[in-house]
Amino acid sequence: MYVQVVTIDGKKKTVLNVSKLTKIAALKADIEEEFGIKKAKQGLFFRGKHLEDDCTLYDYSININNVIQVMIMSDKDIAAEKKGKKQVEEKPNEEKKEKENEEEEVDAESQYYKVGDAVDCTDNALGAWFEAVIVKIFTKSEKLFYKVRWDLPETKNDEPFNIEEKFIRPRAWKVLNFNDLDIGQKVMVNYNLEDPKEIGNWYDFTISKIKNTKSAKELIGTIHIGDSTRSVDDCTINTKLDILEIEKPILLSERDDELISKRVPKTRRRIPVKCTKCHDNPKKRCKECSCRVCGKKNDPHLTLLCDECDDAYHLACLNPPLTELPTDDDWYCPHCKVNTNEIVKVGEKVQNKKKHSNVVGTNRDWGKGMACVGRTKICTIVPLSHRGPIPGIEVGTMWKFRFQVSEAGVHRPHVAGIHGRAEDGAYSIALSGGYEDDVDNGEEFFYTGSGGRDLSGNKRTAKQSSDQQLTLMNRALAVNCNAKINEKDGAEATDWKAGSPIRVVRNFKLAKHSKYAPEDGNRYDGIYKVVKYWPEKGQSGFRVWRYLLRRDDPTPAPWTKAGKARIAQLGLEMIYPEGYQEAQEKKAGIKKRKSDDEDDPAVADEFVSAKKKRKVSFKLSSEMKNLIKKDLPNTKLWNQCNEFLSEGKQAYFEKISTEFACIVCQDLVIKPITTPCGHNICITCLKRSFAASSYACPMCRAALDKNYEMNVNETLSSILLLMFPGYDKTR
Repeated sequence: MYVQVVTIDGKKKTVLNVSKLTKIAALKADIEEEFGIKKAKQGLFFRGKHLEDDCTLYDYSININNVIQVMIMSDKDIAAEKKGKKQVEEKPNEEKKEKENEEEEVDAESQYYKVGDAVDCTDNALGAWFEAVIVKIFTKSEKLFYKVRWDLPETKNDEPFNIEEKFIRPRAWKVLNFNDLDIGQKVMVNYNLEDPKEIGNWYDFTISKIKNTKSAKELIGTIHIGDSTRSVDDCTINTKLDILEIEKPILLSERDDELISKRVPKTRRRIPVKCTKCHDNPKKRCKECSCRVCGKKNDPHLTLLCDECDDAYHLACLNPPLTELPTDDDWYCPHCKVNTNEIVKVGEKVQNKKKHSNVVGTNRDWGKGMACVGRTKICTIVPLSHRGPIPGIEVGTMWKFRFQVSEAGVHRPHVAGIHGRAEDGAYSIALSGGYEDDVDNGEEFFYTGSGGRDLSGNKRTAKQSSDQQLTLMNRALAVNCNAKINEKDGAEATDWKAGSPIRVVRNFKLAKHSKYAPEDGNRYDGIYKVVKYWPEKGQSGFRVWRYLLRRDDPTPAPWTKAGKARIAQLGLEMIYPEGYQEAQEKKAGIKKRKSDDEDDPAVADEFVSAKKKRKVSFKLSSEMKNLIKKDLPNTKLWNQCNEFLSEGKQAYFEKISTEFACIVCQDLVIKPITTPCGHNICITCLKRSFAASSYACPMCRAALDKNYEMNVNETLSSILLLMFPGYDKTR
């Protein structure tokens, strides 16, 4: 296994051979040897995490060819790290802050209002008028203030607030008749700024136009928000709700209190509900707008709001319950609270992974080879359960390592020889010569099922120790046979070609048993089908399940003369992991011994640069050429892709997969929408973006109309389906 190491400025770069259990301290020693940077001055980072000396690469999930950044630390940083905190200069306090003495509130009287009066008060946040009650009148800094409380069922226990006289007025009560309204008149109406058809808040409104017909009665005019400095013109008012007259303040000496008290409505005006679940019913329990545990709406002064999710909790409903309000500025509910013990700070040790703590053999180091390397990408062109060939993968394609075969989607498991499901069938198998009963004749081979071996203790292989059963993957292979399942004696297909296809991969380890194995790596040999299966006593003395698979692929086999000619024609070569050849050259010391290696053809053949080898260009069919010409919106992208035709089919298809990947789902676009700005997005991804009220191109954020017509680029869709048949079934 190898990783890339790069300095923060990008000036120095190298590839180091490591193992999963390589300590960060050991990695720093290798970096010191390569770059000449002392270990004490190295700060290693991977995906934003600082790598600690006593941890391993496995602790940080570092995989093959991952990039580790090196920051050269200054002497100040090193000293600060040893102390556990950075030294910062303390700024002298030039001036001392003086405590402001709070002004006392002095009770006062108003010419127009008194305590207990029902008024309308402006909400500064919304700019609308809400019902309120005066609870106190006072002066502060020689200025008159009113202490008021909202007169709503759910706000009876809320704390009152201070407000100036210009933000209150007598409560509106008189309902105006539509026929008595005049143009230019200022009234109080209900209006929803976001959706005029829905119930909204109460605003001042100046009438500019009146429509009074048999079919409709409408008022058109200007909505005044807040202190009337903000307004919205050409608003159409829903006349089904009351239109109220704006009341003017009257001197206390001139007003009739008894008459005013009778005029004040006993019911509150309609406003938008805050909770759509309980419709703000104070008697109904609701866990959406009230306590998430009990749902009761009592004791709001003993209720905590989570600073993350805004959910409410009674102090007594928490587990364990609280006796008083917390003194901390922030409070988080049990679902949002992060366990501070799980946060790894700079200089602290990484905690052990729980699920691996008791596994046998976790301390065993498999070395610096590729045995434990994980996938760096996943094949999304076809689904996991795809049967038959993988689009873009030719018969005879070779990969250096098994995990690459998994990345290509040809055979997904890293170790298991059979990929499938017991009831659905097998999708692929890998021949590595693991069973002594296997016989390989090229066009057909006898395959032994799995199971009957004790692989406990993290073993990868073992001798046969028990009978095999027709279950799991053994049953999956049997399902592929065009015959009824027989768990006792097996079965043979009358028409074997009608069976389900199985992709077959041969590994170089098979060479000890078969002449059809590749010299190195793993090779895709095409489609095979199960002819028959049966149980028998194997060479180990235990019962095993045997399968006869026969090749059913129109493409010639790689070991035949025609197959070899086709491989040469397509320019198929061994596929190495990214960065692998650089790592091997470094490991073998080729750069230091160029003259010696030129005399060694074996070394030269293994590590010769791919650029020096002759590439066989890929030729497009006439149908593809015509479709590409028709795809005018993507002409620039196709010109870029066509530059890779000389690199061969595989390089060309990889370029297409990159250029025509959806920015949202990061997969090859399916039913693509080509936006006016020239980007291709899946129709489902763009619809999801519009559903979230994001009316812009997900790639460049260019504005799109809210009613943008999403027409699928059928030409591009046809091209991609020709190149990658069946990829549309993955999503």
